[in-house]
Amino acid sequence: MASKYKGSFLHLLMKCSLFILVLCAQFGGGQKKKENMLAEKVEQLMEWSSRRSVIRMNGDKFRRFVKAPPRNYSIIVMFTALQPQRQCSVCRQANEEYQVLANSWRYSSAFSNKLFFTVVDYDEGADVFQQLNMNSAPTFMHFPPKGKPKRADTFDLQRIGFAAEQLAKWIADRTDVQIRVFRPPNYSGTIALALLVSLVGGLLYLRRNNLEFIYNKTGWGMAALCVVFAMTSGQMWNHIRGPPYAHKNPQNGQVSYIHGSSQAQFVAESHIILLLNAAITMGMVLLNEAATSKGDVGKRRIICLVGLGLVVFFFSFLLSIFRSKYHGYPYSFLIK
Repeated sequence: MASKYKGSFLHLLMKCSLFILVLCAQFGGGQKKKENMLAEKVEQLMEWSSRRSVIRMNGDKFRRFVKAPPRNYSIIVMFTALQPQRQCSVCRQANEEYQVLANSWRYSSAFSNKLFFTVVDYDEGADVFQQLNMNSAPTFMHFPPKGKPKRADTFDLQRIGFAAEQLAKWIADRTDVQIRVFRPPNYSGTIALALLVSLVGGLLYLRRNNLEFIYNKTGWGMAALCVVFAMTSGQMWNHIRGPPYAHKNPQNGQVSYIHGSSQAQFVAESHIILLLNAAITMGMVLLNEAATSKGDVGKRRIICLVGLGLVVFFFSFLLSIFRSKYHGYPYSFLIK
């Protein structure tokens, strides 16, 4: 009886051992298959990167190399609309900065197969835009090696701008990959400064016998106002952050020149604010002229009305823009 139970137990043990061996073989085969698939994907991406720093992708490539596992690399994707019929000037500007960043990574000594730069154009991957419920371009996203992208994996372009240096900081936060941005030499600033110095020097030389214009208070006042208008309209912020000139919605083609948030602005917005400030200042100058001059009363009255109209209308416009950016601001004047 004991030998019978012993034989049954040994038979059961052999079956269990055989089952475990089959499972191990299947698991090992599956793991080997994943490793081969991953190696094939990385090899293909490296080959494409050797040709171009930014890999162009359509819907099929995006699903295979970005969305589908296995993946042990990070991918930065720029979703854009570069075709001329889309008329997206911001996309072209952002693409130039993206190319600078990708080239800096591709030709750096730290380049590896842990990070790739790709681009999906709306006209080549409209299905990808629909899959991600994306209705604006350009947009930068990071797809990590494991898991789904989080909120921080979408670059805040509207607030930070799309300068290559800002993108590099964001990538460092998301991937721990440090990229030093190398820009091709640009001598336009140096040439412009040299031309300006030459122009001023030539003017001073031609007027060397009569330099009274240097002491012209009106001229210096106008120059000071130009600097004040440039600084108060946000030109320095534009220079540091590199925001887009405007934003065009690729779905309906609507162009926005005023940013809806108080934390960001467009370049066009700063130009509008500069012109509004200049118009208000001109109105105040006219009011002062009407009050202090000793000319004809009728002429002074007209100057006063024109100055008052400039101040009232353009200040109302300026206040309405402020209300559109600072939601909940209770005050308005003429224009809401």
